[in-house]
Amino acid sequence: MLQLDDVSVRYGRSVQALRGVSFEVGDGEVLAVLGSNGAGKSTLLRAISGTLPLHGGSVTSGSVTFEGKRLTGLDPAAIVRLRLLQVPEGRQIFGRMSVEENLRVGGLSADPQQREGARERVFELFPRLKERLDQPGGLLSGGEQQMLAIGRALMCDPRILLLDEPSLGLAPQMINRIGAIVTEINSSGTAVVLVEQNATMALRVAHKAVVLEVGELALSGTAAELAASEDVQRLYLGGHAESDEAALADVEHARTKVHRTLSVWRG
Repeated sequence: MLQLDDVSVRYGRSVQALRGVSFEVGDGEVLAVLGSNGAGKSTLLRAISGTLPLHGGSVTSGSVTFEGKRLTGLDPAAIVRLRLLQVPEGRQIFGRMSVEENLRVGGLSADPQQREGARERVFELFPRLKERLDQPGGLLSGGEQQMLAIGRALMCDPRILLLDEPSLGLAPQMINRIGAIVTEINSSGTAVVLVEQNATMALRVAHKAVVLEVGELALSGTAAELAASEDVQRLYLGGHAESDEAALADVEHARTKVHRTLSVWRG
């Protein structure tokens, strides 16, 4: 479905951000991308979504393809029309616009006949957004803003959703909820590339995972294999105080809820 083949990225003439990164994301898979600050995680998503030039970067070698179509060099808007959507780090919602207006903007490139159905799917996932429909996005809580950022991307019914640090700055309980939301979205058939520093949550919801170190692919495998790795446990799984029991309960609730909501998602 999505393939990166020996991708290297540079910012300007001096900063080499990615070096020879290769991996695949299959149809309906969740791939977790782990790594410390500066490892190249956000750069990786920008290379996929076509937004690198907006940040002064470029793919210097290799290729990114989606269902056989080369993405490298495409305009970001053209990539969105292929139903490949990115939720950027820091949410980046339109703070002065209402929740309704943010969602409307998210659906501008979608088929007009499908927008109402997409809007209802968003409210099914995030009932709180429906309650705050007329409220400016900037007045929402951090967790609500993250819901709005994800909901805005879902208005285009993405085949692949790129999530950049969705748990950043959120309380542990909300982090657990974000993990459950990823599971719900994926269970409807959407593949997800999840960039996260919270490895506990990311590995719990992912099928596969990769670890970036200073722009290079250091580890890759199934989520279970990486969770069992001593290096991953030492570097990434020791710093989160969230309750595994509560998190697993949230994910299990998400999986059971899918059976009740799937008809709405596909309607």
